[in-house]
Amino acid sequence: MTATAEPIASTRFRALGTTAELMVTDPDRLLAATDLLRAELRAVDETCSRFRDDSEIAALHRRAGSPVRVSPLLAEALQVALRAACATDGLVDPTVGQAVCDVGYDRDFAAIARDLAAPVRPAGEAPGWWRITADWPRREVVVPHGVRLDLGATAKAWAADRASVLVARRLGCGVLIGLGGDIAVAGPAPARGWQVAVGDDHAAVDPRRDPVIALASGGLATSSTVCRTWRRAGRTVHHIVDPRTGDMPGSCWRTVTVAAGTCADANAASTAAVVLGDQAPAWLAERRLPARLVALDGHVVRVAGWPDPDEEASA
Repeated sequence: MTATAEPIASTRFRALGTTAELMVTDPDRLLAATDLLRAELRAVDETCSRFRDDSEIAALHRRAGSPVRVSPLLAEALQVALRAACATDGLVDPTVGQAVCDVGYDRDFAAIARDLAAPVRPAGEAPGWWRITADWPRREVVVPHGVRLDLGATAKAWAADRASVLVARRLGCGVLIGLGGDIAVAGPAPARGWQVAVGDDHAAVDPRRDPVIALASGGLATSSTVCRTWRRAGRTVHHIVDPRTGDMPGSCWRTVTVAAGTCADANAASTAAVVLGDQAPAWLAERRLPARLVALDGHVVRVAGWPDPDEEASA
């Protein structure tokens, strides 16, 4: 990401297994904003991480089959995940947890062995998001036996949405929060909008090389099949699983970037697009979601009003 020429302050740090980036329009608010963001991300990790035995979602798994009263934070995270599943007709499904583990993503990404000898044995079709039942007013959730949740397709984006709104309301300034490829903005934007460079890897984007767009509200999310990868028995695998098969989706796009009203909606759509493959442009266009899709050979497809190259460069 890149900042505008206005007096914007920024910082970055590690959180949720990725890089958290924070920008504010008032440099005097940066320290307070950083404290708010760190506390929010710590709470999300303690609630939603599938890599921590002491997380709330791990406790939910241990009580599978029984109604469990969950915290307001976990209730919100689960509702966001289930809404994404419904909106994508199950292309993004939080019940893929076992499938994601079976392809080797069973611990924090930094700890994954990059070349595993054991072959991938797809778990098959995900149990299905509709099997999660809940009494939301009572915040009671039932996860069936044999179902393992993975909120990876929505939790970081939702956390960016939550934290950006929190910081903007508490401190009264414009804010941009990026978590990996998930970006949310809130409060008054800079005069020319937040200038965001888009590329395969959020940590290596370069505005001198990669397209730059202006983001004034809502969220932006990029899903990539070329960054978080590792090897299993000579096969390259990545973190996006097709819930219909429990395996990697067919190769088509290296990167999909989507803009939407929230970062959570953008991320659900970008993930669904990777799963859909060559059907993704039509699916995104039907939903009027501006998107930039980069094929494995580098060919770029823009849909639903995504800026053309000249407009990107001048944003």
